[in-house]
Amino acid sequence: MWPDRRLIELLGIEIPIVQAPMAGAQDWELVAAVSKAGGLGSLPCAMLAPEKVIEEAGKIRSVTDRPFNLNFFTHTPPRADNAREAAWRDRLAPYYREFGLDPNEPIKGAQRSPFDDKLCAAVEAVKPAVVSFHFGLPENSLLRRVKALGCKVLGCATTAAEARWLMERGADAIIAQGAEAGGHRGIFLNDQLAAQPGTFALVPQVVDAVKVPVIAAGGIADARGIAAAFALGASGVQIGTAFLHGPEAKISEPHRAALKEAKDDSTVLTNVITGRPARGILTRLIREQGPISDAVPEFPLAAAPLAPLRAKAEAQGSGDFSPLWAGQSTALGRAMPAGELVAKLAAETMERLRRLQA
Repeated sequence: MWPDRRLIELLGIEIPIVQAPMAGAQDWELVAAVSKAGGLGSLPCAMLAPEKVIEEAGKIRSVTDRPFNLNFFTHTPPRADNAREAAWRDRLAPYYREFGLDPNEPIKGAQRSPFDDKLCAAVEAVKPAVVSFHFGLPENSLLRRVKALGCKVLGCATTAAEARWLMERGADAIIAQGAEAGGHRGIFLNDQLAAQPGTFALVPQVVDAVKVPVIAAGGIADARGIAAAFALGASGVQIGTAFLHGPEAKISEPHRAALKEAKDDSTVLTNVITGRPARGILTRLIREQGPISDAVPEFPLAAAPLAPLRAKAEAQGSGDFSPLWAGQSTALGRAMPAGELVAKLAAETMERLRRLQA
């Protein structure tokens, strides 16, 4: 028996493992595999059009009737700043010329949409068991529509203050994201990146701050991390990077190769990929332009000018201009199908918990 069943009962799952939504690195297949195995699969929707959200959800339901999660961003759309965007393109111009690209060629806008009426309508069409939000929560009218469907709402907090804010506004459970986590930081109440706590410091303080179940996230990749999360008072864990090693991950070969070679000190927090802090494997771009830079445009405008460079570099087998998102426990990952990984993590954790209780 799991030592805390609140998350299991809240979400209607069998194993208290939430697969972290990883935009650009997965599709419905990973979601379905995790949910079929008894965990909670999560579909990242920030880069999907509403009709695509509905289509992907249909594919999930074609193979499993288990609960799954739709995840959305709630960032404020960026303000236009032509001078800053032009300056960023100027900084990237030498790379363009290196790859034989025209620095002045038109580029497509970044496709990361905040939760709005159209995406909410897609949620209403799908009626998933769970909806989660990154960078806060949507405006009250949209959140009320989601909760009216009976969906359980998860919010991501990087501090105890953010956790209280989320609970007070209707979150049914809190994802406590430590600084070790790969991908974008969920920070939203301030921009004090240097003050961000790690998972072991954050989780017990969030548990003390809220009355809803807490999901530990950040640097958790094996049974030791899961057992530790429960010892800290968590009701479940969220795991992302560990699933990137498996066949369901839709990542580039350079990304997959970098994951295999990563060590405990291979990742950094950077804003030069999208304009917002995120943890990924150190690349040439991050080393030369960051890792944190005041020159980048607001999220997500920094990403679009990098797309041509990423395509050229990846065609040559390089991830120098790619978002190689990964957490600090990347080296603990095991290459196996997602369903097998969920089952193995559950079995190994239960065995570890039994030994600790003996």
